[in-house]
Amino acid sequence: MGILGAALDSADKNNWAVIHRSSPKAKEYYCRLQSNSARRDGQLPEGELLTATARGTLLRHEGLVVGDRVRLEASDGDQGWVIVEVAPRTSEIHRIIVREAKRKVTAANCDLIIILTSVSQPNFKRGIIDRFLVRAIQWDIHPIVIFNKMDLYDPTAVDLTFERERLLQLGVECFEISATDPSLGPKILTQGIEDLEKYIDGKSALLLGQSGVGKSRTIMALSRGRVNLKSRRVGKQGKGKHSTSWSEIVDCDRFSLIDSPGIRSLSLDDIDPLELISYFPDVEQVAVTCRFKDCQHRPVDQGCSFYHDSSGSTGELLLSRLISYQQIFEECSKIPFWQRKNKK
Repeated sequence: MGILGAALDSADKNNWAVIHRSSPKAKEYYCRLQSNSARRDGQLPEGELLTATARGTLLRHEGLVVGDRVRLEASDGDQGWVIVEVAPRTSEIHRIIVREAKRKVTAANCDLIIILTSVSQPNFKRGIIDRFLVRAIQWDIHPIVIFNKMDLYDPTAVDLTFERERLLQLGVECFEISATDPSLGPKILTQGIEDLEKYIDGKSALLLGQSGVGKSRTIMALSRGRVNLKSRRVGKQGKGKHSTSWSEIVDCDRFSLIDSPGIRSLSLDDIDPLELISYFPDVEQVAVTCRFKDCQHRPVDQGCSFYHDSSGSTGELLLSRLISYQQIFEECSKIPFWQRKNKK
């Protein structure tokens, strides 16, 4: 069904579109139609973007964001289009602005979180994957992990088999690619770039990864050269370089990529430390079995279930997750309680 899904009434499909670009300050929305028959003269090429404004009632509270499915009506005279209705969202990408005690939604209706990491240059960082997994669980959006730069893979630096097992225990599928050499087949994992292309086909995805892991080259490889994010030249849209204040959905041929300046941060300081463990369900499952409720989960703590028997591979996998949880917990705890208690 594509990005619009199957929830919309087929009788009204000609009026429905998806917000592909938005600027909160300008209150303008660039919408892509589901069908080409909504234009008055019926000559609108399918996929062309329409500029629309929105009714004031729709801009209250959290407003409109990229990915929203909206219904358009022609305004009086020849004044363009007006958004008059928003379909229920299947997912929301959001964070809490702690100091303002507000919940800010930056995108909607995302099908997939793509976590991109590199095995070299920059060095592999397991903790960053766990940070993004926290967001995926918080947003209730299924994640996958891509290991990039496999042409530089050094098995003495990264145990990819261990990392795969660690993620598979969480239900997270893994893929290995070399964005600079898409013809390179899988070395360690069973799924490569061809499997990845099939997996993301028809989906709306959010790509997350630290600087330098090859996000731009990966998108270029997956879109087969159609999209070059480094130059910000976006396919047939021909928009050239875009302002970082704009959020957008980039059409990558077989899938859509959500790009928003509000969701690139690695920080998790808006997460309540007391709620953090719920985003580590594997850690939480073991933590509740510790002898003492105030267990700090350290090797010196008597009755700690994490260190009762950690000699096997399962123990090592779990301890690696515990370390990530403890590091993020310490970071989240630095925000004073009074700045969190009124968050919405």
